[in-house]
Amino acid sequence: MKRRSLVWLAATAMVFPSLSVSAAGAPTPLRVITHSSFDMPKELLAKFEAEAGVKLTLIKGGDAGEMLNKLILSKEAPIADVVFGIDNAMLPRARKAGVLAPLPASLLALPLNPAVKAVDPQATAATDWLPIDYGFVTLNIDKAWFASNNVRLPTQLSQLAEPTYAKLLVVQNPATSSPGLAFLSATVQNQGAGVWGWWKNLRANGVKVSNSWSDAYYKDFTRNGGTRPMVVSYLSSPAAEVFYSDKPLTESPTANLNLTGGMYAQIEGIALVDGGATTAVTQQAALDFMRFMRGAEAQAALQTTMWMWPVSNGVPLAPVMSHAGAAPSVKALDPETLARESRDWIRQFNQVVVR
Repeated sequence: MKRRSLVWLAATAMVFPSLSVSAAGAPTPLRVITHSSFDMPKELLAKFEAEAGVKLTLIKGGDAGEMLNKLILSKEAPIADVVFGIDNAMLPRARKAGVLAPLPASLLALPLNPAVKAVDPQATAATDWLPIDYGFVTLNIDKAWFASNNVRLPTQLSQLAEPTYAKLLVVQNPATSSPGLAFLSATVQNQGAGVWGWWKNLRANGVKVSNSWSDAYYKDFTRNGGTRPMVVSYLSSPAAEVFYSDKPLTESPTANLNLTGGMYAQIEGIALVDGGATTAVTQQAALDFMRFMRGAEAQAALQTTMWMWPVSNGVPLAPVMSHAGAAPSVKALDPETLARESRDWIRQFNQVVVR
């Protein structure tokens, strides 16, 4: 019944553009679960609600891995109708757990920037997940710390296990964090079977493992009062530092290392939660919200709220994003490898690094 109703909905959406408003004219409730970094201007969300006849309930589910865990645990009684923030690295796990529902062809046909397709052709061809933004996980450094301590910057990933960089790096646990899983995937992709020896050496060198990106960046990173001048973060983080600075800056106080084997292409998407939207009006509200997230206004806004690049064609980049530098030429792992291996990688990571 669920699949039939979606097909019917896709066929009738052009005929009944206001299906998301109930028969009584009241706004349709829509539950959207997101990771903790989801951020859209309130006025833009209010505009969507007014135009679509929808009342949004945003559920912050923690970091992306925690959010997905909550969806899996509540599978028999879904806590949301829509999920935002499952990325291409976590998509195979979400699909294997059966928490995503198929999308109508009208959504899947929305134009997509060719650069997004290039970094992950298989994920962007999904029929149960719609790309919304993309970026690159990489290592960030606190430039002032390295300058004042007269420590040279590493030029190879292998150097991070050397005594020079002891207790200088914080990473995220791949079991609970999407950038953590992305960084782990990048190291496996680069080093293959030898990766666990490197991680073992990194542990001996004092690497810290945080549960979330927020904790790693805002608590452990030296820019924010922590003790670690290197952190797994995003290519766009230096641009965010400029944007949020209390005083005008001509350059960012942080920089990207972009070490070979330490970068990963990340695409965040939105999807229907299987079993979540059980009525035609709720399903229509869900699809309206997904189209809104691919619209020009949302795609422009997410650049300086969630600090990712837009995936829709024709949306200009915010000027501050120039501080992020050029996009690296890296590709994501194919979904079959992720689906087959990522759970084992996480298990080994916790045995080797967290134990």
